[in-house]
Amino acid sequence: MTIRTYVAAAVCSAGLIAPATAAETAVKKPAYGFSTLKAAPDAKAKAEAWLKSVGKFDQTAFDGIWGKEARSVLDRVADTISLGNSEAGALLAAARTLDAPAAAEVPALIKDAKQDAFFRANLALAFAKANANKKAFEEALEALNAVTPEAVVDPSSYFFFKAVSEHATMKRDAATGTITRLLDDVTDAPDRYRMVATLMFFDMLNWSPDPKDMTNIGRLMDNSGRRLDLARPGEKTQDIQKKIVFRLDELIKEMENQGKGGGNGGSCPDGGKPGNKPGPGSLTPSNPAPDSTVMGGSGAGKIDDKKLREIADGWGLMPPDKRAKVVEEINRDLPAKFKPMIDEYFKSLNRVHGVK
Repeated sequence: MTIRTYVAAAVCSAGLIAPATAAETAVKKPAYGFSTLKAAPDAKAKAEAWLKSVGKFDQTAFDGIWGKEARSVLDRVADTISLGNSEAGALLAAARTLDAPAAAEVPALIKDAKQDAFFRANLALAFAKANANKKAFEEALEALNAVTPEAVVDPSSYFFFKAVSEHATMKRDAATGTITRLLDDVTDAPDRYRMVATLMFFDMLNWSPDPKDMTNIGRLMDNSGRRLDLARPGEKTQDIQKKIVFRLDELIKEMENQGKGGGNGGSCPDGGKPGNKPGPGSLTPSNPAPDSTVMGGSGAGKIDDKKLREIADGWGLMPPDKRAKVVEEINRDLPAKFKPMIDEYFKSLNRVHGVK
């Protein structure tokens, strides 16, 4: 069973997505690649061809870029793009500088459909990755939505940072679809991407469908605070703040009505209803299933993620230095917002295996 089948079953059974009508199904056909996407083996040749097409090929400079094998293919393509286009070089330099402000909008160069497809797609991906790492998720998502994964040299990064941005901005259905494509359609996605994507999926399984749920309101507050930290006090942030006030007001009124009518006797001070807590079929990273249990939500199926199972199954047998290396490897190059989630996941493994 593929991860796509598992995701579809788990999401539908958890009530995260309403059943589509026949008309919607006809319109919303997902463009799955069926495990055909992988890092471009000819990325260097494509980068060289593009550089020559714009008349900026310099053999020494090009060899210097591609001789740095410790850098990722995407980084070397981005460096080649910077060599061949000064405007792209300037925007990438700003985006990649950690202490520089995140871009407040997607550059026109990325939006320009007349640009060469290779140049535009990989510029968009490099820009989006840098912006996502600065928590400017809206701009990262807009840049990625402007291009197709088939045109980038690293589809795993495309889907991973797209899922990160969708998850952070509470686009649950979109994030679920993106995670499905990453896990099911990309043949060479790094283990750390696959594991964090799985954790994001687990997290979303437990999101309440009630917009007045305090955890959902908390996520809106987090997004408002994040945007203010990025100096984005404009209309989008104000809309989020209005939504927070509106939902809190609804929640207060609901609690007042419950109090007047006897309510639930105060058994649910957060305004929820008895039985809303995750049941035995739900999944949370902080409460993993025992080793002998198939890791699944309420829906049927299993996660086709061999590496994740191997780490979980063998965690208690690993020496301390190897466990530390696993944690370090998974955290490497990932947005900081996921470190607490990953740390909690490994703490839960420690508890299950009795590791101190």
